[in-house]
Amino acid sequence: MELKEDLNKSYFIVVKRNKKGLSKGCIGRVDAETPDGYLTGVVYRGSGSLKSSARVKKWDTHPLSRHQAQLLLFVSPANRRLELLCHLQLFNAICQLAHDDLVVVKHKRDFQPCLVKKLMQIGKSDKTGDLNMLGFELELMDTEQDILTKKTVSLPMFSAADIVQVVPSHLNNRQPLRLNSAVDLNRKAVTHIKSMPALTKKKESILRKQDVYDTIQTSIPHPEFSMGVGSMVEVISDDSTTVYGVIRWIGVPEGKKDCWAGLELDNEFISGSDGMFGSKQYFTCKENTALFVPLTQCKPDSRLQFSLDSKEIPEPPETSSVLEDSDEVPHVPPVSEPEVLSRLVGRMRGIQGHFNSCYLDATLFSLFTSSIAFDRVFNSTADSEEGISHCLRRDIVNPLRRSGFVPAESVMNFRKQLGCKSFATEEKDPEEFISILLKDVLHIEPLLKFRSCAGLSQDAYTHQIIVDKSQAGVVPSVQQLLEISLMSSDLKFEEIPSCLIVQMPRFGKNYKMFSKIVPSTELDITDLLHCSPRQCFLCGRLADYECAQCLTDHKLQPGKIKQYCSTCNTQVHMHPSRHKHTPHKLTVPDNLPADAPVQRTTLELFAVLSINTSHFVSFVKYGPDPRSWIFFDSMADRYGDDNNGYNIPVIRACPEVADFLSQSEEELATTDLNHCTELVQRLLEDSYMCLYQSTDVLPESSMSTDVPITLV
Repeated sequence: MELKEDLNKSYFIVVKRNKKGLSKGCIGRVDAETPDGYLTGVVYRGSGSLKSSARVKKWDTHPLSRHQAQLLLFVSPANRRLELLCHLQLFNAICQLAHDDLVVVKHKRDFQPCLVKKLMQIGKSDKTGDLNMLGFELELMDTEQDILTKKTVSLPMFSAADIVQVVPSHLNNRQPLRLNSAVDLNRKAVTHIKSMPALTKKKESILRKQDVYDTIQTSIPHPEFSMGVGSMVEVISDDSTTVYGVIRWIGVPEGKKDCWAGLELDNEFISGSDGMFGSKQYFTCKENTALFVPLTQCKPDSRLQFSLDSKEIPEPPETSSVLEDSDEVPHVPPVSEPEVLSRLVGRMRGIQGHFNSCYLDATLFSLFTSSIAFDRVFNSTADSEEGISHCLRRDIVNPLRRSGFVPAESVMNFRKQLGCKSFATEEKDPEEFISILLKDVLHIEPLLKFRSCAGLSQDAYTHQIIVDKSQAGVVPSVQQLLEISLMSSDLKFEEIPSCLIVQMPRFGKNYKMFSKIVPSTELDITDLLHCSPRQCFLCGRLADYECAQCLTDHKLQPGKIKQYCSTCNTQVHMHPSRHKHTPHKLTVPDNLPADAPVQRTTLELFAVLSINTSHFVSFVKYGPDPRSWIFFDSMADRYGDDNNGYNIPVIRACPEVADFLSQSEEELATTDLNHCTELVQRLLEDSYMCLYQSTDVLPESSMSTDVPITLV
């Protein structure tokens, strides 16, 4: 009998070779966890008997439940256990198998459909603390006729690693097979653990006969294809566009001879369906998101930057320590442009997400990965050595730049210090976090200075675009939206901002005023500055007047700010349609000649935060090369389940973003996004915030710490 005191124990599998002599794939039991991050306990031999005591670093292991440990212990050699864990969706399905579930196993160099009958306990445990191995007794369905009549042939017992596919069950009253703790102690070496009795009549315990055969045909993996239903793949479509999706069905469709895959795509496809191919419905999904292709055309999703052939469980990069060793927190500059691809790009890179942290992860990654606009703030902060700003720099900014990875523990420690418990548990908006970050963490007063025509001043940390939809085009740019927003609000920048964060016109996480917005790679704010010389919209001479009503005039290039010299102002407003316009006199420096050249003031785009279905990601420009763009998702993948696993952050190079944005605004507005990559679509459709910095921002070594920073 399994001892009751062992049932609540936790277990682990070693996923990384370590200095304690434990090989990868070794399974052990956790007895305690030390404050310095080590697990102490015991490890097991292949037979399930105790081998020795063990002390292993927690980062070198992956947590297991008792049931998972028992199933993996029967898998040999040990490296096959890690191979199975690389296919988490399959392993989780195996752990939930019930009586009469349909599976596919590799048997005698062929793929065979089988029915699950019993969970089998291997070995006789006479010693306290031993862990019994678990396998499955399966029954073979040998031929099509046998399948339809449920004639079965007994097979030897199988380990979890022998099962290559689990067919989804249509029954809601399934009960997963589990070990029966009341088994007689005098059992034989191999004990059959009876499952729960079938809860439905035998004829109803599996799918209809023909459906069973169809399901098996669609579930047998192709011998040259290592993925099955549930795998994330990419395909080159007929128009040479790369599309991404999840395999929902595998088999030979009517009228075809080869094996095909039915994909549910991430985005709608112009020639897609709702899961129907020909005259038959193979699965169900949203209209225009299903695509059927030969299985040989499917490739693993390259967005995950992970080779299935490596069989390695993702690991964080090696770092000397999560925290700085010295009391004084050093300055670590951003990763140089030539080193970004080797140091940052890949899986387990960036800031690791955990428990509703994506808003914070994406914001911090955008602000600190490549931009130095905030570096000098750390030098002037009034925090003590244990203060939150030092925590931010020591535990997040420096590790991100030095090693390219920040563990979830460091982020959670920072979240707990933000002054409100909800920051550690709930979803937040980036603008709320930015206000807390600048005011309470970096101790910065609101630095954006606005001035109205009436002389009133306003301060802010970010600027929310507020426009009437009719004032902008169908696909507006950030440049256009910012000009309309400030002009409509009768506001100008009182000083040049060194960092400008612009919130797109969307409300909540779902409503978007515009289906697409073009993130301008450069913002020209010359005409948005108070008391700054400006050019006449028509003749180019020094402007004296500005007219807000002319902003939307369709005869005068709508969406552009209109300022005029005295002569052009008189001529323009002689038109009957403009008699009621009220242009106002501009405040400009004295003694400027009418033909004086106007120096343009520009800001450059360095990051974009995007949101889709309540999940924030970010795009960051990491160098002067126009194509130096990376994409970051703190929760791109997950290892393990919700209770025992962890998120895998991913950074991808995305030069196609720069290629797309290099087009003119007219070309961008008319581009069919169905022919664009998934990341380009996300950038245009899901943008939430655009971050700009002054082109005059210099390296920190040439800056004075008393130079003010302006953030919008």
